[in-house]
Amino acid sequence: MPRLTSCLAALYLFSAVAAPAHAWGKTGHRVTGAIAQAHLSPDSAAAIADLLGAEDLAEASTWPDFMRASPEVYWQRQAGPWHYVTVPRGLTYQEAGTPAEGDALSALEAFRETLLNPQSPRDEKVLALRFTVHIIGDLHQPLHVGNGTDRGGNDVRVSFFRTPTNLHSVWDSKMIDHEQLSYTELADWLLRDLSADEISRWTETDPEVWVAESAALRDQIYPDGTDLSWDYVFAHRATYRIRLQQAGLRLAAYLNEVFASPAP
Repeated sequence: MPRLTSCLAALYLFSAVAAPAHAWGKTGHRVTGAIAQAHLSPDSAAAIADLLGAEDLAEASTWPDFMRASPEVYWQRQAGPWHYVTVPRGLTYQEAGTPAEGDALSALEAFRETLLNPQSPRDEKVLALRFTVHIIGDLHQPLHVGNGTDRGGNDVRVSFFRTPTNLHSVWDSKMIDHEQLSYTELADWLLRDLSADEISRWTETDPEVWVAESAALRDQIYPDGTDLSWDYVFAHRATYRIRLQQAGLRLAAYLNEVFASPAP
């Protein structure tokens, strides 16, 4: 992937602590994968099964976060920026521009090219598919479209039901896990709640649209105080549930496009 590797020297100067934490946590990512799995076209489902075998999208969704613990340079430096984008308040993604080290959108584009290229080695396609599943989930978590000032809310110290944490972690996992549901239970509930109209309206496959939505939501979820409890969950529960539903539907639509496209 020349586009993603040309600035490797600069990436060595990139501090790992500058990156936001994992998006959605394991539960949220798996929910997104499970919703997508239910909306794959037959061709897409067959192509994915050919690459992943018995592994489904829910299982694949958390793999890029797991691999961030690998000591390899690829995971510690090169792949780190591919989990988020930065869009300062008042700007669009195009106005902000893609950083030299790349970001989630530039990685997603490169992985799409890998999946569409019939000459791509199988292991590269498997990596590209797993990362695609993960990135699309990431981009629907509002704080993975950072404003450039607080590392996607990681620097915003809060307490969640009296437990010290940060705002990013609240949105990654704490609100979702507070429901005390397994990923299959939550995915089943969210799938059941989807209307035909929502399924039709929420299949947008342009990543810049997802980013613009997350940026708009991001600016609405910063709390006035630092003690977050029932009132904060009540105010934002519908938002994170809708974003999980949208991420799942859009992941399916995106993969259906990729695996329906003729080889270049």
